[in-house]
Amino acid sequence: MRSQLDARILSLAIARMVSALANSFLVVVLPLYIGSQAVTMPSVTGSTVSVFGLGIDVTVELLIAIVLSLFGFLNSLSQPITGSVSDRTGKRKVFLLVGLALVATGSAGYLVFTDYYLVLAMRGLQGIGAAFSIPITVALVNELSEQGERGGNFGLFNTFRLVGFGIGPVIAGVVIAGGPYVLAGVDVTGFDAAFLVAVVGAAVSFGLITVLISDPERAAESAGKDISIRVRGEDGALDPVFALGLATIVMALSIAIYAPLANVINARLDQGSFLYSVQFGATVLANVFFQLPLGRLSDRYGRRPFLLGGFVLLVPATLAQGFITDSYLMIAARFIQGVAIAAVFAPSLALAGDLAKEGASGSTLSLLTMGFGLGVAVGTLMSGFLVAFGFAVPFIVAAGGGVVGLGLVITQVSEPTA
Repeated sequence: MRSQLDARILSLAIARMVSALANSFLVVVLPLYIGSQAVTMPSVTGSTVSVFGLGIDVTVELLIAIVLSLFGFLNSLSQPITGSVSDRTGKRKVFLLVGLALVATGSAGYLVFTDYYLVLAMRGLQGIGAAFSIPITVALVNELSEQGERGGNFGLFNTFRLVGFGIGPVIAGVVIAGGPYVLAGVDVTGFDAAFLVAVVGAAVSFGLITVLISDPERAAESAGKDISIRVRGEDGALDPVFALGLATIVMALSIAIYAPLANVINARLDQGSFLYSVQFGATVLANVFFQLPLGRLSDRYGRRPFLLGGFVLLVPATLAQGFITDSYLMIAARFIQGVAIAAVFAPSLALAGDLAKEGASGSTLSLLTMGFGLGVAVGTLMSGFLVAFGFAVPFIVAAGGGVVGLGLVITQVSEPTA
């Protein structure tokens, strides 16, 4: 029985890796695509509009940020809804398939639509599709895991996801640079080839889920029971899962602030894009290396020690990035930050899974997956705004958030008693 469960979790991990690769493709491709002459931009581009009395310059960079952020906000804010409905119906597989179909449809839409607003709509559709698939995939990993294996299984799942997310931008750059192509006698641009890869990635994930995954029996048997999202526990303090969700937001925020500052960081450190890519990838690489072993160790020694240690490490690693002036020290700080995140994320998911009532994995774990997506979306926007007040400011604010996360773990989170 155990080998069967492991095989199903491995299948989910591979499917998530492929879909993460396809999505990270688009994170790289869409800004280049929108900034090219291929997309018809809105008439307000280059003008100043008034929003709540403030004059906002409508630049191409702002319009690109809106597209990228829309995915994160729709994805994050919809996850508690999709997670709860999948709990209530006891259906996991159909939600996964619907989500992957929406993601594939959005990727295919980029091949057809060249108007900015339609591109924005396709990205929004993909955000909703991700909300159908992400919390349900995590719920399945939880339901297919025994408590003593949950940390290792989430570590395995996150490792595959991060591998896909990490290699996607590299492959995207190669695909775009290698275009145009001739496929079946038809000329295909580098952009269209990249969108086709994203479609194929979603289709492969769809096929893996269709063939290898089925709904766990216990999810169907317990469907419709208590799946409410609790903010406070019986003792009046924050519910521990809700507290973990808040801590996940500040953890994800600390990752997201780096990406929008590429040009500023390169100028500050007097470096090229290669060293920046190494710095960006150092956090992902550390996650890949440490997610699985730290998750397994949390199965043996408990979740809370790793959560505490992770946030203790996260705060100085994030803060240091605002003051470092050496490229190689930045790589080291980013790697340490990745270790800290690995120590927090897999044990957090495992602890939430330990605390989830039977049949309520979707609604419970969606608080953490929503928190991660929301942290990334907010961090991306926040970083670009705060850097105007000084290079170190985004990192100081993110480190302050890490202190809040540490406080939440200390005061609101404990190991399950049974």
